[in-house]
Amino acid sequence: MVMGLLAFENNQGLWNGGYYSQFFGIGGVMLTVAILCLSTGYFGGIGAPFAPYFWPYFEQFPKKKERQRPVRVYMDGCFDLMHYGHANALRQAKLLGDQLVVGVVSDEEIVANKGPPVLSMEERLTLVSGLKWVDEVIPNAPYEITEEFMNTLFNKYSIDYIIHGDDPCLLPDGTDAYALAKKAGRYKQIKRTEGVSSTDIVGRILQTFKHKDGVNENAGVESSDQMKSQLSNFLPTSRRIMQFSNGQAPSPGARVVYIDGTFDLFHAGHVEILRSARQLGDFLLVGVHDDQAIRERRGCHPIMHLHERTLSVLACRYVDEVIIGAPREVSRDMITTFNISLVVHGTVAEGDPAVEVDPYALPKSMGIFQTVTSPKTITSVSVATRIIDNHEAYKKRNLKKKASEDKYYAQKEFVSGD
Repeated sequence: MVMGLLAFENNQGLWNGGYYSQFFGIGGVMLTVAILCLSTGYFGGIGAPFAPYFWPYFEQFPKKKERQRPVRVYMDGCFDLMHYGHANALRQAKLLGDQLVVGVVSDEEIVANKGPPVLSMEERLTLVSGLKWVDEVIPNAPYEITEEFMNTLFNKYSIDYIIHGDDPCLLPDGTDAYALAKKAGRYKQIKRTEGVSSTDIVGRILQTFKHKDGVNENAGVESSDQMKSQLSNFLPTSRRIMQFSNGQAPSPGARVVYIDGTFDLFHAGHVEILRSARQLGDFLLVGVHDDQAIRERRGCHPIMHLHERTLSVLACRYVDEVIIGAPREVSRDMITTFNISLVVHGTVAEGDPAVEVDPYALPKSMGIFQTVTSPKTITSVSVATRIIDNHEAYKKRNLKKKASEDKYYAQKEFVSGD
């Protein structure tokens, strides 16, 4: 019996508690037996009154932890012209729970509440599903959180909280789209990411390309002064980059795959080519070219500047690390420094004149280069073309949205958060 008790004590870690000195060795065993006897009424039934004095000691026994259900949070959006602001919103939402479910608003609902979407439902689903913080996606979600849909979220999807940014989301009649969730006490708020919005990006595109006939790889642009005025107001910080980064180096012996590009107007084609590249190794390293190099090659600045494009790439679940402002030519020093095993390039590329020196000459000579068939033919220019082709519709949409955004910034106050 003594051996059995000692074995139990060793396995359960009782002696790690605060009463180690009082329950040591044989004396501890005898005291335990005495307490049990007293508490069960042995020795003439006198033990019961004394038992309460000993209960605190028994609290040292480890309790079996109950497995709690993960907290599931829901956030919705149009996610049209997906950008790092969307990604940061979903990152913050994920911090409020264990599992993040994202609703992607239907095309019809976007048209009714905002205007024509630029990207299709399929493309928007690919972008949202490709984010590292997203666990589940609900397609064709309603723009308004109605009572019926709210009950569906609570009962079918086991949602605990509905999340939205601190900027107002108003229906055409001026009412709050999240009023019912707030009334039910199941609403939580995150901080809006400043300096970017889909409305802002559409405005940049409309300013960059003079007319639809000029939308090509060497499209005409406005003067340098006009270009400066349309640059993002986003203020990049090291903390934001750390929040988006995996913060992990490749493990010893890992097969490092490298792919580079502009990654402007991050779209579904980017997500799919990054997925394909990641499947070829254990660690995906992505080089993002700087703004000046892109201008020299394409004849115009990218719509999104370097730090914006970097964050969009880092947010992708298939990306492990990013070289910010990567050189166009893949050098031997780069291959050695990052221990690159394979360099890949897609069949769909932008701004690659035939007269340009082959930037992949070295990895090709080393036998570590591979061309990967691009799963989608979409490009940044083709996305911009959709907007230019419907110039009037998007200009009207932007004027309406810009008015609401200007009002938000005029009334804006500091909001704590990430």
